[in-house]
Amino acid sequence: MADLSTRMLQRERYLILGLLLVLSGLAWAFLIWQSRMMSGQAMGMGAALFIAIWVVMMVAMMFPTAAPMILMFTKIYAGKRQQSQAFVPTWVFVSAYLLVWSLCGILAYPLVVGLEKLAAQSMWLMENGARIAGVILLAAGLYQLSPLKNICLSKCRTPLQFILSSWHDGYGGAFRMGLEHGAFCLGCCWLLFVILFPLGIMNIAVMALVTALIFAEKALPIGRQISKLTGVGLIVYGVLVMFLPATLPVGM
Repeated sequence: MADLSTRMLQRERYLILGLLLVLSGLAWAFLIWQSRMMSGQAMGMGAALFIAIWVVMMVAMMFPTAAPMILMFTKIYAGKRQQSQAFVPTWVFVSAYLLVWSLCGILAYPLVVGLEKLAAQSMWLMENGARIAGVILLAAGLYQLSPLKNICLSKCRTPLQFILSSWHDGYGGAFRMGLEHGAFCLGCCWLLFVILFPLGIMNIAVMALVTALIFAEKALPIGRQISKLTGVGLIVYGVLVMFLPATLPVGM
């Protein structure tokens, strides 16, 4: 009986993992198609299109990196269900996690539109856009080395510890946990997403690189070292772009 229960738990986890990877794969396919239609830029997007593409980006880039936490949530509640305790489906946790990133996109859109209008009216910004991009890259690198980054990364790297320290029962509790994990994930990665704007919001190569970096720093044993090394690399590249703007592949 115990062996049967174990196999059922494993089967459910594999099903959830497979669904996450399929959704992520479909999202990547859509982004690749959309990037060809838009030549890698986000200029002139309407609000609905921008937010829709942002949500698809989050599914593509964050579902694989959030999979360990989602699977841990699934494992805990699957065990509760087998013990005839209250059960909450995984989608409640995932929907709250995705909501955090969706709200981030909603807030980002007016900022992007405002900066585009400001740049169109300012010759100085047009002439120094690449150097401003260098400052953004430098800031992202410094954040990688900051204590706040380290705190948020610690929460993302230890799914079991997060579950034990932040557990809340019921649907409302699961939704709250998803929001909390989404907030820590946002705190961990937000500047890595900001650098997509100067490098091209629909630049598939940069998106893939950022996804790989996020996954590595969260999931690999040497993730902390990779995070620090990424910070140093961004600082060096940011300074280089500030003094040699031509080294930026895509201008702001």
